[in-house]
Formats: sequence, structure tokens, C-alpha cells
Amino acid sequence: MAILPIIIAPDPRLAKPAKPVAKVDDSIRRLMDNMLETMYQAPGIGLAAPQVGELKRVIVVDCAKA
Repeated sequence: MAILPIIIAPDPRLAKPAKPVAKVDDSIRRLMDNMLETMYQAPGIGLAAPQVGELKRVIVVDCAKA
């Protein structure tokens, strides 16, 4: 897994529309694993793919500690 750089507002990339994901395959699972690792290090309870530079409709959330 990898820690991904988080894009923060007002970065214009965050205003671009994300594309739907037709199928959850190994590349999407890998992205989600990397997003979780990034989110936990940040720390946070949620992270959307566009926040790490991937214009895909993918989100990870963990509110267990919230």
C-alpha cells in the first residue's frame, strides 16, 4: 500500500466531475487500500478519490472511532 498526496481546497482539480466506476476490480481495490492508508495517516474518517487525484466516484469511510 502507499500513502497518496492529499489535494486540498481551493485546488481546481477538486471542482472537476468524477467518473462513475462500472466495475470494482483489482485496480479499484488497490486504490481503496491506498486511500484507507492515506486517510488513517492524515488522520481522518473519510476520503474521496478526487482528493488524491483520481477522478473516480470512489470513497472510503471509517467512523468506528468517531
